[in-house]
Amino acid sequence: MEKIKKQKHSTETLFFSLSRMLERASYYGFRAIVILYLIEETLKIEKNEALSIYGWFTGSIVFSQIIGGLFGDLLIGNKKAVIIGGITQAIGAFSLCIPSTTSTYLGMFFVVLGSGFFTPNILSSFGKSYLNKTKLLDSGFTIFYLVVNIGSFLGILLIGYSGKKFGFNIGFIISGILMLLSIIPIIFSKEINLEEFKKNKISIKKRILNILITFIAVGLFWNIYEISNIRFFDLQKQFSEISAWNISKSLWQTISSIFTFPISLVAIVFWSFFYSSQFLKLVFGFIFGAISLSILFLIPEIPTENHTIIYLTSLIFLGISEIHIAPVIHSVLTKYANPKYLAILMSLTFLPTRLISLIFGLFNDKLFDNSMLGLKVGIAGMIFIGIGLIGFVWWNKKTTYNTL
Repeated sequence: MEKIKKQKHSTETLFFSLSRMLERASYYGFRAIVILYLIEETLKIEKNEALSIYGWFTGSIVFSQIIGGLFGDLLIGNKKAVIIGGITQAIGAFSLCIPSTTSTYLGMFFVVLGSGFFTPNILSSFGKSYLNKTKLLDSGFTIFYLVVNIGSFLGILLIGYSGKKFGFNIGFIISGILMLLSIIPIIFSKEINLEEFKKNKISIKKRILNILITFIAVGLFWNIYEISNIRFFDLQKQFSEISAWNISKSLWQTISSIFTFPISLVAIVFWSFFYSSQFLKLVFGFIFGAISLSILFLIPEIPTENHTIIYLTSLIFLGISEIHIAPVIHSVLTKYANPKYLAILMSLTFLPTRLISLIFGLFNDKLFDNSMLGLKVGIAGMIFIGIGLIGFVWWNKKTTYNTL
Protein backbone atom coordinates (compact mmCIF):
# COMPACT_ATOMS: atom_id res chain seq x y z
CA MET A 1 0.00 0.00 0.00
CA GLU A 2 1.32 3.44 -0.90
CA LYS A 3 0.26 6.98 -0.16
CA ILE A 4 -1.38 8.84 -3.05
CA LYS A 5 0.27 12.18 -3.78
CA LYS A 6 -0.83 15.05 -6.03
CA GLN A 7 -4.00 13.33 -7.20
CA LYS A 8 -7.44 14.74 -6.40
CA HIS A 9 -11.00 14.17 -7.49
CA SER A 10 -12.11 16.74 -10.06
CA THR A 11 -15.27 18.78 -10.69
CA GLU A 12 -16.28 16.13 -13.23
CA THR A 13 -16.57 13.65 -10.35
CA LEU A 14 -19.26 15.86 -8.84
CA PHE A 15 -21.06 16.43 -12.15
CA PHE A 16 -21.13 12.78 -13.20
CA SER A 17 -22.05 11.55 -9.69
CA LEU A 18 -24.93 14.01 -9.34
CA SER A 19 -26.20 13.07 -12.78
CA ARG A 20 -26.02 9.35 -12.04
CA MET A 21 -27.78 9.75 -8.69
CA LEU A 22 -30.72 11.62 -10.29
CA GLU A 23 -30.94 9.10 -13.13
CA ARG A 24 -30.97 6.13 -10.75
CA ALA A 25 -33.60 7.84 -8.59
CA SER A 26 -35.76 8.27 -11.70
CA TYR A 27 -35.22 4.71 -12.95
CA TYR A 28 -35.71 2.84 -9.68
CA GLY A 29 -38.63 5.07 -8.71
CA PHE A 30 -40.20 4.28 -12.08
CA ARG A 31 -39.67 0.57 -11.48
CA ALA A 32 -41.25 0.86 -8.02
CA ILE A 33 -44.64 1.90 -9.42
CA VAL A 34 -44.81 0.56 -12.98
CA ILE A 35 -45.86 -2.96 -12.04
CA LEU A 36 -48.66 -1.62 -9.81
CA TYR A 37 -49.69 0.66 -12.66
CA LEU A 38 -49.92 -2.33 -15.03
CA ILE A 39 -52.18 -4.20 -12.61
CA GLU A 40 -54.34 -1.39 -11.24
CA GLU A 41 -54.64 1.22 -13.98
CA THR A 42 -54.98 1.22 -17.79
CA LEU A 43 -54.10 -2.38 -18.63
CA LYS A 44 -55.58 -4.06 -15.53
CA ILE A 45 -53.80 -7.30 -16.35
CA GLU A 46 -53.28 -10.34 -14.17
CA LYS A 47 -50.43 -10.22 -11.64
CA ASN A 48 -48.46 -13.08 -13.22
CA GLU A 49 -48.65 -11.47 -16.65
CA ALA A 50 -47.59 -8.11 -15.17
CA LEU A 51 -44.58 -9.79 -13.54
CA SER A 52 -43.70 -11.36 -16.89
CA ILE A 53 -43.84 -7.96 -18.63
CA TYR A 54 -41.77 -6.46 -15.82
CA GLY A 55 -39.20 -9.24 -16.28
CA TRP A 56 -38.93 -8.47 -19.99
CA PHE A 57 -38.62 -4.77 -19.15
CA THR A 58 -35.71 -5.19 -16.71
CA GLY A 59 -34.05 -7.91 -18.81
CA SER A 60 -34.14 -5.84 -22.01
CA ILE A 61 -32.12 -3.04 -20.43
CA VAL A 62 -28.93 -5.09 -20.29
CA PHE A 63 -29.15 -5.61 -24.06
CA SER A 64 -30.08 -2.00 -24.79
CA GLN A 65 -26.85 -1.03 -23.01
CA ILE A 66 -24.85 -2.80 -25.72
CA ILE A 67 -26.62 -0.68 -28.34
CA GLY A 68 -25.98 2.46 -26.26
CA GLY A 69 -22.31 1.56 -25.84
CA LEU A 70 -21.86 1.00 -29.58
CA PHE A 71 -23.51 4.32 -30.44
CA GLY A 72 -21.50 6.20 -27.79
CA ASP A 73 -18.09 4.82 -28.72
CA LEU A 74 -18.44 4.48 -32.49
CA LEU A 75 -21.00 7.02 -33.74
CA ILE A 76 -22.10 10.00 -31.62
CA GLY A 77 -19.71 10.20 -28.66
CA ASN A 78 -20.30 9.40 -24.99
CA LYS A 79 -21.54 12.83 -23.89
CA LYS A 80 -24.20 13.06 -26.61
CA ALA A 81 -25.25 9.47 -25.92
CA VAL A 82 -25.81 10.29 -22.22
CA ILE A 83 -27.89 13.37 -23.08
CA ILE A 84 -29.95 11.50 -25.69
CA GLY A 85 -30.44 8.66 -23.23
CA GLY A 86 -31.65 11.02 -20.52
CA ILE A 87 -34.15 12.76 -22.81
CA THR A 88 -35.42 9.42 -24.17
CA GLN A 89 -35.89 8.04 -20.67
CA ALA A 90 -37.79 11.18 -19.63
CA ILE A 91 -40.09 10.88 -22.66
CA GLY A 92 -40.72 7.27 -21.67
CA ALA A 93 -41.73 8.23 -18.12
CA PHE A 94 -44.01 11.04 -19.34
CA SER A 95 -45.62 8.70 -21.91
CA LEU A 96 -47.10 6.57 -19.13
CA CYS A 97 -49.19 9.57 -18.06
CA ILE A 98 -51.30 8.96 -21.18
CA PRO A 99 -53.95 6.34 -20.29
CA SER A 100 -53.62 3.89 -23.18
CA THR A 101 -52.06 0.49 -23.84
CA THR A 102 -49.97 1.84 -26.73
CA SER A 103 -48.47 4.72 -24.73
CA THR A 104 -47.73 2.36 -21.82
CA TYR A 105 -45.72 -0.09 -23.90
CA LEU A 106 -44.12 2.72 -25.90
CA GLY A 107 -43.15 4.49 -22.69
CA MET A 108 -41.54 1.36 -21.25
CA PHE A 109 -39.66 0.88 -24.52
CA PHE A 110 -38.29 4.45 -24.34
CA VAL A 111 -37.18 3.96 -20.71
CA VAL A 112 -35.33 0.77 -21.71
CA LEU A 113 -33.69 2.46 -24.70
CA GLY A 114 -32.83 5.62 -22.77
CA SER A 115 -31.28 3.70 -19.87
CA GLY A 116 -29.27 1.69 -22.40
CA PHE A 117 -27.77 4.85 -23.84
CA PHE A 118 -27.27 6.56 -20.48
CA THR A 119 -25.63 3.90 -18.30
CA PRO A 120 -22.57 2.61 -20.23
CA ASN A 121 -21.71 6.05 -21.56
CA ILE A 122 -21.79 7.84 -18.20
CA LEU A 123 -19.70 5.02 -16.70
CA SER A 124 -17.23 5.40 -19.56
CA SER A 125 -17.12 9.20 -19.26
CA PHE A 126 -16.60 8.97 -15.51
CA GLY A 127 -13.78 6.45 -15.91
CA LYS A 128 -12.03 8.47 -18.62
CA SER A 129 -11.94 11.50 -16.31
CA TYR A 130 -9.52 9.45 -14.13
CA LEU A 131 -7.15 8.21 -16.83
CA ASN A 132 -4.36 10.55 -15.68
CA LYS A 133 -4.90 9.63 -12.02
CA THR A 134 -5.57 5.89 -12.09
CA LYS A 135 -4.67 5.42 -8.42
CA LEU A 136 -7.95 7.20 -7.59
CA LEU A 137 -10.06 4.92 -9.80
CA ASP A 138 -11.17 2.65 -6.94
CA SER A 139 -12.16 5.60 -4.78
CA GLY A 140 -13.89 7.27 -7.73
CA PHE A 141 -16.00 4.28 -8.69
CA THR A 142 -16.86 3.71 -5.02
CA ILE A 143 -18.29 7.24 -5.04
CA PHE A 144 -20.27 6.24 -8.11
CA TYR A 145 -21.45 3.05 -6.41
CA LEU A 146 -22.54 5.03 -3.36
CA VAL A 147 -24.57 7.57 -5.36
CA VAL A 148 -26.28 4.72 -7.23
CA ASN A 149 -27.43 3.30 -3.88
CA ILE A 150 -28.49 6.71 -2.59
CA GLY A 151 -30.33 7.51 -5.83
CA SER A 152 -32.20 4.20 -5.93
CA PHE A 153 -33.14 4.49 -2.23
CA LEU A 154 -34.44 8.07 -2.59
CA GLY A 155 -36.19 7.33 -5.89
CA ILE A 156 -38.11 4.37 -4.49
CA LEU A 157 -39.00 6.40 -1.41
CA LEU A 158 -40.08 9.59 -3.24
CA ILE A 159 -41.68 8.22 -6.41
CA GLY A 160 -43.07 5.11 -4.72
CA TYR A 161 -44.76 7.19 -2.03
CA SER A 162 -45.98 9.88 -4.45
CA GLY A 163 -47.37 7.33 -6.89
CA LYS A 164 -49.37 5.53 -4.23
CA LYS A 165 -50.46 8.67 -2.36
CA PHE A 166 -51.27 11.11 -5.20
CA GLY A 167 -51.67 8.84 -8.22
CA PHE A 168 -49.36 7.09 -10.65
CA ASN A 169 -49.27 10.06 -13.03
CA ILE A 170 -47.59 12.17 -10.34
CA GLY A 171 -45.00 9.43 -9.85
CA PHE A 172 -44.24 9.22 -13.58
CA ILE A 173 -44.02 13.02 -13.87
CA ILE A 174 -41.50 13.15 -10.99
CA SER A 175 -39.53 10.36 -12.66
CA GLY A 176 -39.42 12.29 -15.94
CA ILE A 177 -38.42 15.54 -14.24
CA LEU A 178 -35.58 13.81 -12.36
CA MET A 179 -34.32 12.42 -15.68
CA LEU A 180 -34.28 15.87 -17.27
CA LEU A 181 -32.47 17.25 -14.22
CA SER A 182 -29.85 14.49 -14.57
CA ILE A 183 -28.84 15.90 -17.96
CA ILE A 184 -27.92 19.36 -16.62
CA PRO A 185 -24.60 18.34 -14.93
CA ILE A 186 -23.60 16.48 -18.11
CA ILE A 187 -24.15 19.60 -20.23
CA PHE A 188 -21.74 21.51 -17.98
CA SER A 189 -19.13 18.72 -17.87
CA LYS A 190 -16.02 18.90 -20.04
CA GLU A 191 -15.79 16.91 -23.25
CA ILE A 192 -13.07 14.31 -22.69
CA ASN A 193 -10.19 14.36 -25.18
CA LEU A 194 -8.38 11.01 -25.25
CA GLU A 195 -5.29 12.55 -26.85
CA GLU A 196 -4.49 14.25 -23.51
CA PHE A 197 -3.91 10.92 -21.77
CA LYS A 198 -0.76 8.84 -21.61
CA LYS A 199 -0.71 5.64 -23.64
CA ASN A 200 -1.09 2.44 -21.62
CA LYS A 201 2.31 0.69 -21.60
CA ILE A 202 1.03 -2.62 -20.20
CA SER A 203 1.02 -5.42 -22.79
CA ILE A 204 -2.28 -6.25 -24.48
CA LYS A 205 -2.14 -9.89 -23.27
CA LYS A 206 -1.76 -8.83 -19.65
CA ARG A 207 -4.53 -6.25 -19.94
CA ILE A 208 -6.92 -8.82 -21.43
CA LEU A 209 -6.03 -11.35 -18.73
CA ASN A 210 -6.62 -8.81 -15.94
CA ILE A 211 -10.03 -7.90 -17.41
CA LEU A 212 -11.06 -11.55 -17.84
CA ILE A 213 -10.01 -12.50 -14.30
CA THR A 214 -12.00 -9.57 -12.90
CA PHE A 215 -15.05 -10.41 -15.03
CA ILE A 216 -15.06 -14.01 -13.77
CA ALA A 217 -14.37 -13.09 -10.11
CA VAL A 218 -17.12 -10.46 -9.98
CA GLY A 219 -19.57 -12.73 -11.83
CA LEU A 220 -18.91 -15.53 -9.35
CA PHE A 221 -19.27 -13.14 -6.41
CA TRP A 222 -22.75 -11.96 -7.42
CA ASN A 223 -23.97 -15.52 -8.00
CA ILE A 224 -22.58 -16.71 -4.67
CA TYR A 225 -24.15 -13.62 -3.13
CA GLU A 226 -27.51 -14.62 -4.66
CA ILE A 227 -27.32 -18.20 -3.37
CA SER A 228 -26.28 -17.12 0.14
CA ASN A 229 -28.99 -14.45 0.25
CA ILE A 230 -31.60 -17.18 0.69
CA ARG A 231 -30.36 -17.62 4.26
CA PHE A 232 -30.15 -13.84 4.78
CA PHE A 233 -33.75 -13.38 3.60
CA ASP A 234 -34.94 -16.24 5.79
CA LEU A 235 -33.30 -14.72 8.88
CA GLN A 236 -34.44 -11.22 7.93
CA LYS A 237 -38.06 -12.37 7.88
CA GLN A 238 -37.74 -14.14 11.24
CA PHE A 239 -35.96 -11.22 12.96
CA SER A 240 -38.55 -8.72 11.67
CA GLU A 241 -41.18 -10.74 13.55
CA ILE A 242 -39.36 -11.46 16.82
CA SER A 243 -37.05 -8.47 17.32
CA ALA A 244 -37.98 -5.94 20.00
CA TRP A 245 -35.66 -3.28 18.54
CA ASN A 246 -38.57 -1.23 17.16
CA ILE A 247 -37.36 -1.77 13.60
CA SER A 248 -40.18 -1.83 11.04
CA LYS A 249 -40.47 -4.66 8.51
CA SER A 250 -39.77 -2.27 5.63
CA LEU A 251 -36.57 -1.11 7.37
CA TRP A 252 -35.48 -4.72 7.88
CA GLN A 253 -35.76 -5.16 4.11
CA THR A 254 -33.35 -2.27 3.42
CA ILE A 255 -31.05 -2.63 6.42
CA SER A 256 -28.18 -4.09 4.38
CA SER A 257 -28.17 -1.05 2.06
CA ILE A 258 -28.18 1.24 5.09
CA PHE A 259 -24.87 -0.33 6.18
CA THR A 260 -23.51 0.22 2.67
CA PHE A 261 -23.56 4.02 3.04
CA PRO A 262 -21.07 4.46 5.95
CA ILE A 263 -18.87 1.60 4.69
CA SER A 264 -18.68 3.27 1.27
CA LEU A 265 -17.78 6.62 2.80
CA VAL A 266 -14.93 5.08 4.82
CA ALA A 267 -13.61 3.31 1.69
CA ILE A 268 -13.85 6.49 -0.41
CA VAL A 269 -11.85 8.53 2.09
CA PHE A 270 -9.25 5.82 2.72
CA TRP A 271 -8.74 4.97 -0.97
CA SER A 272 -8.44 8.66 -1.83
CA PHE A 273 -5.24 8.79 0.23
CA PHE A 274 -3.87 5.25 0.06
CA TYR A 275 -3.52 3.00 -2.98
CA SER A 276 -3.49 -0.78 -3.25
CA SER A 277 -4.10 -2.85 -6.37
CA GLN A 278 -7.60 -3.75 -7.52
CA PHE A 279 -6.82 -7.46 -7.24
CA LEU A 280 -5.73 -7.09 -3.63
CA LYS A 281 -9.10 -5.43 -2.96
CA LEU A 282 -10.83 -8.39 -4.62
CA VAL A 283 -8.90 -10.76 -2.36
CA PHE A 284 -10.04 -8.89 0.76
CA GLY A 285 -13.57 -8.75 -0.66
CA PHE A 286 -13.80 -12.54 -0.86
CA ILE A 287 -12.16 -12.95 2.57
CA PHE A 288 -14.72 -10.62 4.18
CA GLY A 289 -17.47 -12.41 2.24
CA ALA A 290 -16.39 -15.78 3.63
CA ILE A 291 -16.28 -14.31 7.16
CA SER A 292 -19.78 -12.84 6.72
CA LEU A 293 -21.29 -16.16 5.65
CA SER A 294 -19.40 -18.10 8.32
CA ILE A 295 -20.85 -15.85 11.05
CA LEU A 296 -24.35 -16.97 10.02
CA PHE A 297 -23.52 -20.50 11.21
CA LEU A 298 -23.57 -19.10 14.75
CA ILE A 299 -27.30 -18.55 14.29
CA PRO A 300 -29.55 -21.65 14.66
CA GLU A 301 -32.29 -22.55 12.18
CA ILE A 302 -34.85 -20.85 14.43
CA PRO A 303 -33.12 -17.77 15.91
CA THR A 304 -33.99 -15.84 19.04
CA GLU A 305 -33.82 -12.11 19.62
CA ASN A 306 -30.35 -12.58 21.17
CA HIS A 307 -28.99 -13.53 17.74
CA THR A 308 -29.87 -10.15 16.20
CA ILE A 309 -26.41 -8.70 16.87
CA ILE A 310 -24.76 -11.68 15.18
CA TYR A 311 -26.97 -11.22 12.12
CA LEU A 312 -26.19 -7.48 11.90
CA THR A 313 -22.46 -8.22 12.29
CA SER A 314 -22.67 -10.59 9.35
CA LEU A 315 -24.38 -7.88 7.28
CA ILE A 316 -21.59 -5.42 8.10
CA PHE A 317 -18.93 -7.86 6.88
CA LEU A 318 -21.02 -8.54 3.78
CA GLY A 319 -21.21 -4.79 3.12
CA ILE A 320 -17.41 -4.49 3.44
CA SER A 321 -17.06 -7.42 1.03
CA GLU A 322 -19.41 -5.82 -1.49
CA ILE A 323 -17.57 -2.48 -1.46
CA HIS A 324 -14.26 -4.26 -2.13
CA ILE A 325 -15.72 -6.02 -5.18
CA ALA A 326 -18.65 -4.23 -6.85
CA PRO A 327 -16.91 -0.96 -7.92
CA VAL A 328 -13.67 -2.71 -8.89
CA ILE A 329 -14.89 -4.16 -12.19
CA HIS A 330 -15.39 -0.66 -13.64
CA SER A 331 -12.07 0.45 -12.18
CA VAL A 332 -10.22 -2.44 -13.83
CA LEU A 333 -11.93 -1.86 -17.19
CA THR A 334 -10.97 1.82 -17.14
CA LYS A 335 -7.37 1.07 -16.22
CA TYR A 336 -6.67 -1.75 -18.67
CA ALA A 337 -9.11 -1.36 -21.60
CA ASN A 338 -8.70 0.78 -24.70
CA PRO A 339 -10.56 3.99 -23.72
CA LYS A 340 -11.92 4.32 -27.27
CA TYR A 341 -14.14 1.29 -26.62
CA LEU A 342 -14.73 1.69 -22.90
CA ALA A 343 -18.52 2.22 -23.10
CA ILE A 344 -18.89 -0.97 -25.13
CA LEU A 345 -16.95 -2.93 -22.51
CA MET A 346 -18.95 -1.29 -19.71
CA SER A 347 -22.12 -2.51 -21.41
CA LEU A 348 -20.81 -6.10 -21.34
CA THR A 349 -20.11 -6.30 -17.60
CA PHE A 350 -23.40 -8.15 -17.01
CA LEU A 351 -22.52 -11.03 -19.37
CA PRO A 352 -20.22 -13.10 -17.07
CA THR A 353 -22.75 -12.78 -14.23
CA ARG A 354 -25.59 -13.94 -16.51
CA LEU A 355 -23.59 -16.83 -17.97
CA ILE A 356 -22.45 -18.07 -14.56
CA SER A 357 -26.06 -17.66 -13.36
CA LEU A 358 -27.19 -20.08 -16.08
CA ILE A 359 -24.68 -22.66 -14.83
CA PHE A 360 -25.74 -22.16 -11.21
CA GLY A 361 -29.35 -22.42 -12.36
CA LEU A 362 -28.83 -26.10 -13.11
CA PHE A 363 -28.58 -26.70 -9.35
CA ASN A 364 -31.42 -24.37 -8.29
CA ASP A 365 -33.57 -27.13 -6.83
CA LYS A 366 -30.86 -28.24 -4.40
CA LEU A 367 -29.40 -24.84 -3.52
CA PHE A 368 -32.55 -22.75 -3.21
CA ASP A 369 -34.56 -25.37 -1.29
CA ASN A 370 -31.80 -25.79 1.30
CA SER A 371 -30.56 -22.43 2.60
CA MET A 372 -27.85 -24.00 4.79
CA LEU A 373 -26.45 -25.90 1.81
CA GLY A 374 -26.40 -22.64 -0.16
CA LEU A 375 -24.51 -21.06 2.71
CA LYS A 376 -21.90 -23.86 2.73
CA VAL A 377 -21.46 -23.58 -1.05
CA GLY A 378 -21.12 -19.80 -0.67
CA ILE A 379 -18.38 -20.06 1.97
CA ALA A 380 -16.47 -22.69 -0.01
CA GLY A 381 -16.78 -20.57 -3.17
CA MET A 382 -15.58 -17.39 -1.46
CA ILE A 383 -12.55 -19.18 0.04
CA PHE A 384 -11.67 -20.98 -3.20
CA ILE A 385 -11.85 -17.81 -5.33
CA GLY A 386 -9.96 -15.82 -2.69
CA ILE A 387 -7.10 -18.33 -2.72
CA GLY A 388 -7.08 -18.27 -6.53
CA LEU A 389 -6.84 -14.48 -6.53
CA ILE A 390 -3.97 -14.57 -4.01
CA GLY A 391 -2.13 -16.86 -6.43
CA PHE A 392 -2.89 -14.50 -9.31
CA VAL A 393 -1.64 -11.46 -7.35
CA TRP A 394 1.59 -13.34 -6.50
CA TRP A 395 2.06 -14.42 -10.14
CA ASN A 396 1.35 -10.88 -11.34
CA LYS A 397 4.02 -9.44 -9.05
CA LYS A 398 6.52 -12.10 -10.07
CA THR A 399 6.04 -11.56 -13.82
CA THR A 400 6.15 -7.77 -13.38
CA TYR A 401 9.41 -8.06 -11.41
CA ASN A 402 10.95 -10.37 -14.02
CA THR A 403 10.18 -7.92 -16.85
CA LEU A 404 11.81 -4.97 -15.12
